[in-house]
Amino acid sequence: MFILILFAFIAGIVTILSPCILPVLPIVLSGATVENKKYPLGVVTGFVASFAFFTLFLSTLVSLTGISANLLRSLSIIIILLFGLVLAVPKLNAYFEVLAFKLQPKKTTSTRNRNGFGAGFLIGISLGLIWTPCVGPILASVIALALSGTVTGSAVLITLSYALGTAIPMLGVMYGGRKLLNRVPWLFQNLGKIQKVFGVLLIGVAIAMTFNLDRRFQTYILQKFPNYGSGLVNFEQNQKVADALEKTFNENGNEDIIGKPMPDRTETQYKPAPELVGTGEWFNSKALSLQSLHGKVVLIDFWTYSCINCIRTLPYIQRWNEKYENKGLVIIGVHTPEFEFEKDAGNLQKAINDFGLTYPIVQDNDYKTWRAYKNSYWPAKYFIDAQGRIRDTHFGEGSYDKSEKFIQKLLTEAGASISEAEVKNPEYKVYSQTPELYLGYGRISNLISVEKLKKDDFVAYSAPQKIGNDQFAYSGNWKVEEEKAWPQKGAELTLNFGAKDVFLVMNNLNGKTGKAEVYLDGEKISNLSGEDVKDGMITIDQDRLYHLINLKEPGRHLLRLKFKDDNTEVYAFTFG
Repeated sequence: MFILILFAFIAGIVTILSPCILPVLPIVLSGATVENKKYPLGVVTGFVASFAFFTLFLSTLVSLTGISANLLRSLSIIIILLFGLVLAVPKLNAYFEVLAFKLQPKKTTSTRNRNGFGAGFLIGISLGLIWTPCVGPILASVIALALSGTVTGSAVLITLSYALGTAIPMLGVMYGGRKLLNRVPWLFQNLGKIQKVFGVLLIGVAIAMTFNLDRRFQTYILQKFPNYGSGLVNFEQNQKVADALEKTFNENGNEDIIGKPMPDRTETQYKPAPELVGTGEWFNSKALSLQSLHGKVVLIDFWTYSCINCIRTLPYIQRWNEKYENKGLVIIGVHTPEFEFEKDAGNLQKAINDFGLTYPIVQDNDYKTWRAYKNSYWPAKYFIDAQGRIRDTHFGEGSYDKSEKFIQKLLTEAGASISEAEVKNPEYKVYSQTPELYLGYGRISNLISVEKLKKDDFVAYSAPQKIGNDQFAYSGNWKVEEEKAWPQKGAELTLNFGAKDVFLVMNNLNGKTGKAEVYLDGEKISNLSGEDVKDGMITIDQDRLYHLINLKEPGRHLLRLKFKDDNTEVYAFTFG
């Protein structure tokens, strides 16, 4: 525990050198131009309190109150904008000093001391909310714990330690900058002009943050200079930190197995598999529990029916069920939904039928089993032996031969007779270059429409003349919501993709059928269409993943969808 607090503190200190500090650096530097000595203290106090609170409790706060995290970010941006205006406009500065004078206790004797700590504290709170640090494994573990709704005393201490470490160089920059201004006559004589410059910079920062340019800039720096970002957290990646993380955040942690592959551990070192908890409706089976399956080999598969990565694994899993069910293998598909419509039992039942799945599947709409397994991926497989212990895991696609051989190993250990027939699964290839693209504003990226995105309201968008690689554009009338977008009749969706297959998660509204024309490189698609496209037209009649493009070879192309009515909602592109 002490190791984590110490390393978190050091990580906070070196953050001042990271690219993640660059978007907010003008805010920190501007503190040097404020005469009040208490202002920097106010900034760092507000920052430490805000960063710790929102890192640990933002997810819970949003869940309980319904307040959007984006709204809180917007309020912080407004505060920074107002502070920039105060620095840049002398009349506003004077008005602010008068207001601060009236609000401060009468015992404060100097006007210089009447507008410092409180103003700094307000700026610090805003800074703590909008700043995204370059996290290493320590803070990443804390954030993952917070997202699952679990905050421990250890997590609080580690987060505070990181925030304090970051605050120290901030304080040094502000006080050091102030001393420099006082010692260099020319700088002191031109303090008013310097304040105005920083005021303009803060206004620019606020505007940039409004359009998420700060995040794009940070991403650009990390992509352009990858070693710059990663090198600053490398010191955290050592065995002492790994051991401490395992002990602190994994209640079943055992220092003797850290760093060992599961198949290499001894019989006493495997962890018991968590029970299936908080589950909903069961399909293809009565309700099951791991306790009732003691003596059976169990494969737990976390999946969701509109995830293309999950869908590609299903034929393999179904084949294993058919081959080994009578040998003692029980496969349980834990369906943890990514989108709201996936929570519907009727939609899931139809997907199960469409995919031809016969093994037991259970709904995990509240993520309770997901959290019990501390899972983070779709798809994810957990291999459980006849004694109820997790013997191995596999995340993502691929390694099907290896997985099947491991199933055979566990069945053999349990006493089953397995033939020595060669394990041979179909060749596995993924051709996509374009990453998964979400179309709702909650996780949207790579949108290149000319007009600014407006949330939860209809806007007439237009596409630029050129759409870059992996970018997409709305044109026509669209309403963009948190996890989906709703096109009106005549609206278009254009995408520049690099892949062999293109899929799109869509939903038909109010039981009505939606239709859209599909164009590839400017021409209505014909022989290269996916299985859901007929004569260049796709019909949307249920909530699911639709196959739009099926090329003979992977390549870079332009896809355009033209919607013929108002009956469709679109969620996310995936590729293969």
